[in-house]
Amino acid sequence: MGKLLKVNNLKKHFHLGKNEILKAVDGVSFHINKGETFGIVGESGCGKSTAGRTIIGLYDPTDGEVIFNGKNIHTLKSKERHTFNRQMQMIFQDPYASLNPRSTVSEIISEPMEVHGLYANKQEQLNRVYQLLEDVGLNRIHANRYPHEFSGGQRQRIGIARALALDPEFIIADEPISALDVSVQAQVVNLLKRLQKEKGLTYLFIAHDLSMVKQISDRIGVMYLGQLVELTESSELYKKPLHPYTQALLSAIPIPDPDIVDQRERIILKGELPSPINPPSGCVFRTRCPVAMEVCSSEKPSWQEVENGHFIACHLYDKNKTGDHDYSQVAVTR
Repeated sequence: MGKLLKVNNLKKHFHLGKNEILKAVDGVSFHINKGETFGIVGESGCGKSTAGRTIIGLYDPTDGEVIFNGKNIHTLKSKERHTFNRQMQMIFQDPYASLNPRSTVSEIISEPMEVHGLYANKQEQLNRVYQLLEDVGLNRIHANRYPHEFSGGQRQRIGIARALALDPEFIIADEPISALDVSVQAQVVNLLKRLQKEKGLTYLFIAHDLSMVKQISDRIGVMYLGQLVELTESSELYKKPLHPYTQALLSAIPIPDPDIVDQRERIILKGELPSPINPPSGCVFRTRCPVAMEVCSSEKPSWQEVENGHFIACHLYDKNKTGDHDYSQVAVTR
C-alpha cells in the first residue's frame, strides 16, 4: 500500500497584529496510505480543521510541505492545480452553511462538473447527478429541491455527493457528523465506509469524538494545541494509549458497562486549553498534564516511534532522559 499523502512539518500561523502570531498548526507530520482512513482528533481549537484546510490548499502554509501523489500541492502551476482540484475534495462540517440556499440540489452537485467541463451536454450531467444522489442514499426526485427542504443528515448526504462529483481519490472530511443528531451520525459514517469500499477512496477524517473516529479510522493522530502528540493504529490507541492527553480523552468516553466504569480511572484535566497565541514553553501539554516533570517546561519532546508504528511526543518515553520505560505503568486501564 503506497503513500498517497505526506505531510512534512506543516505549519500555519496567523498574524493578528501587534506582533501577535496565532500558531494554529505548528509542525505536524504524518502520511496517509492509499485506501485507508486517517483520523485526526482533539479538542476544539487544537488546529485540526486548520490542518485539513491547509492540506487541501484553502490556506497557504507558513512552512512545511504537503506531498500528494509525489507532488507538492502548494507549488503546483495553474494547469497542475486544476487537475489536483479534481483529485482532492472536502466535506464540510456544517451542512446548513456549506450548501447555497438559493441553488437546487442539482445545481449544487453539478457546479464542480461545470467548472471542470466534464460533460458535453446537460443531460449527461443531469444523469451523473441522479447517479450521485442514489450513491448517497437519496433519489432523483430530490434533484430539484432546495437545501432548506432537507434534514441535517440529508443535507450532509448532498454535501458528500458534491464531494464525489469529480471522482476524487482523496476526501478530507472536516467534522462531517458533529452538527448531526446522534442517531444520524452512525448512518453517515456507514455511508462513508461503503463509498470508500465501492470507489477506492482515501479519507482524512477530522473529529473531536474519539468513539466515532474509532469506527471509521485505520490509524489515528491525536492533536493538542497545533501539534500531534500521539499517532498509531486505531485499535492500538484504544487498547494502549500512551500520552497522558490521549489517556484523558479516552477516559471520558461513556461505556455502557457499570463494571468497566467502576474499574476505569477517570482523568480530569485541570485548567483551560492554553492560547495558541502564547503556547507554553517546552511541552505544550505540560500546564494540564497530571504527570509533568521538570524537563517538560524547558524542552520540547521529540516525535519518536516508541513501538512499531506507535509515535509519541512525550518526555515520559524519552529513554535519554528517563531510561528504559515500562509503558504499561503509564497506560490507563480500560
